[in-house]
Amino acid sequence: MDPGYLFNTGNNRKSYLSLGSFPISKDGTEEGFRFSVWAPNARAVHVVGDFNHWSVSHPMTRNENTGIWTLSIAKAKQWDRYKYRIIGTDGREYYKGDPFARHFETRPSDASILYDPDDYIWKDEEFCAARTHAFEARPILIYEMHLGSWRRHPDGNFMNYRQIACDLAKYCIEMGYTHVELMPVMEHPLDDSWGYQITGFFAVTSRFGTPADFKFFVDHLHQNGICVILDWVPAHFPRNLEGLIRFDGSPCYEYEDPRIGEHREWGTFVFDFSKSEVRSFLISNATFWIEEFHVDGLRVDAVSSMLYRNYGRSEYLPNVHGGTDHYEAVDFIRQLNSVIREHYPHVMMIAEESTAWPKVTHPVAEGGLGFTHKWNMGWMHDTLDYFQTDSYARIWHHDQFCFSMVYAFSENFILCLSHDEVVHGKRSLLDKMPGDVWRKFASLRTLLTYMTAHPGAKLVFMGSEFAPYIEWRFYEELEWFMLKYDAHRQMKDFTAELNRLYRSEKSLWIYDRSWDGFEWMDNTDRDNSVFIIRRKGESQSEDVYVVLNMIPVPINAYKIPVAGPGRYRIIINSDDASFGGSGYSTGEDPQGVFQTIDEEWKGKPCFFEMNLPPLSGVYLKRVSADRTET
Repeated sequence: MDPGYLFNTGNNRKSYLSLGSFPISKDGTEEGFRFSVWAPNARAVHVVGDFNHWSVSHPMTRNENTGIWTLSIAKAKQWDRYKYRIIGTDGREYYKGDPFARHFETRPSDASILYDPDDYIWKDEEFCAARTHAFEARPILIYEMHLGSWRRHPDGNFMNYRQIACDLAKYCIEMGYTHVELMPVMEHPLDDSWGYQITGFFAVTSRFGTPADFKFFVDHLHQNGICVILDWVPAHFPRNLEGLIRFDGSPCYEYEDPRIGEHREWGTFVFDFSKSEVRSFLISNATFWIEEFHVDGLRVDAVSSMLYRNYGRSEYLPNVHGGTDHYEAVDFIRQLNSVIREHYPHVMMIAEESTAWPKVTHPVAEGGLGFTHKWNMGWMHDTLDYFQTDSYARIWHHDQFCFSMVYAFSENFILCLSHDEVVHGKRSLLDKMPGDVWRKFASLRTLLTYMTAHPGAKLVFMGSEFAPYIEWRFYEELEWFMLKYDAHRQMKDFTAELNRLYRSEKSLWIYDRSWDGFEWMDNTDRDNSVFIIRRKGESQSEDVYVVLNMIPVPINAYKIPVAGPGRYRIIINSDDASFGGSGYSTGEDPQGVFQTIDEEWKGKPCFFEMNLPPLSGVYLKRVSADRTET
């Protein structure tokens, strides 16, 4: 079927194969490039570039049925810069980048660059063949990254995608991360936007290299067993004149009415989700990163801003029923996720959605939005608020700590300690913690211990694993030099050990989506701010018990209720001296285990006693049973 027709009807999920610029091959020899651009209301369109000295000597021809302009230029060659010169419906002259360009100049220059997409031979076949359904139970530990500030050259310049890939793969293996999530790598003009205001939706930013370099990045991580997730921004685009704004002299990609078409606080314009061509553009863009770059997931940014017509607006345009729900955006999201689920069942589709919109991760057929995962923003805010509260006041925040379990299984959640929580004066995770330096480190270790024990996949922002004092700074690399100090090196060692434990203990993730995998053994001790959790496996021998002491005082001979009798052993202790803890004795017997006492406690058939270290999280597991389990 005609790809232009499919584009016009919103059903072309691979429009990047027909729109944009492509090398022309004749008898095995490349003879120029073919150009195609959608500009339905333009009066005239020319291709200008290095190949014609930026003159108007190459007018394009319009297809009256599709609004797509086409032209082939024999002299055009790889790496030539180009733009579209458009005479808009308003009679004004516009110089626009190619919306489907595969490569761009590095900012502040903004021309598109001719690029042959057949540029790489993949070697990740084994990894791709082994990928499972996105909903399948598995350990998910996501390392969120900003490529421009993870590492840099000594002179401050950016590293290439290939250099980052080699260092990153080794680091993820060392630390135990299963996934990497990249803040947007699509081309963008302003470093300060961190990539969230995109002008080149089909181009990786040239700050770090070429598309082939980024393919190597993904390929290399795949060959080392690491999945790659990209932050993706279908909600809006910036007002840069070389971009999509008034592309053909009219609101081509954006809504015309500013009451729905602008986010003035962000200085951006909203995609017009009612237009079939815009849907084809965005769905094709999602498909593009999956097909052409083999990515394993897309984290969809600012979903809340898409769902509500009044989001961030004092004046808004109501829907046809006078309400605030954005029906067109909801329909787009459902269409997008239906396409991905049908054609790419392994791909994670993650919603950054901060409201109580129902069924975000439920199937479209059941009235859901169709995402596979949702960031658990409620857990993040409540948890950080609790940990920032000084220990003496936590007795009054006890219920807040427990509240996340009220809704823990309403969606398929990812627990997130993201970049948003360590910028704009919010302080680093370490500096959020109250008290002196020792208490700060102890609290952060306990926070990570609790996060690992809580149902849901896990995401932490880069650097958090070694606890920098300062906030994240996008304009310089992380403070890796801090690792020469014991406390930061020990925090990194603790994080790696906790990650390895999470991956190896199936009970910590196999039943993440129901009460089958979680039980409060005791969450009633307000006075001591102690919580006891049981993460349940397929048998009691797989169960892991987690004891959290949220005050900086040890508690001796504390009774720990358990589901079955036997001998229990500590498998990780955040207060261990090797991690920078106090090394407080937990009171094991000479064999290093705790023996249960066969008396009912807290509604459980037995318990054992242990000394709880100050500000700590301790994981225990049964190593033998006194009698046969029934």
